[in-house]
Amino acid sequence: MKPSTQEWIEKAEGDFIAAVTLLRTRKQTNYDTVCYHTQQCAEKYLKARLEEAGQPIPRTHNLYALLTLVKAFEPSWQALATDLNVLNSFAVVFRYPGATATKIDALDALRRCRSIRRLIRSSFGLPV
Repeated sequence: MKPSTQEWIEKAEGDFIAAVTLLRTRKQTNYDTVCYHTQQCAEKYLKARLEEAGQPIPRTHNLYALLTLVKAFEPSWQALATDLNVLNSFAVVFRYPGATATKIDALDALRRCRSIRRLIRSSFGLPV
């Protein structure tokens, strides 16, 4: 694995750990931020795969657009489409006034993130 790919994976893991840690807090849990970090984790794992393949990494938060690029060499990742589409909006929707994530939103986002993370780490040959 390229060192630059490993950097993307480390950043993705940082977002995953942040989401898990925030969700475990008992007082004033920020569900908006949990959802944001699940989206960021998925985004960085997709970008890690593009990096490993030597592909340009677009400056986008759109998970479906990234999946479309990755499917050229990881066609089985199409199975992630539904979960990625759900997480896709979390890059912005809960970061600004007008919408607030619930505990149910955050739990669902983390469940989907875990599923995405499991498949991607497995395909990189990393422990799940």
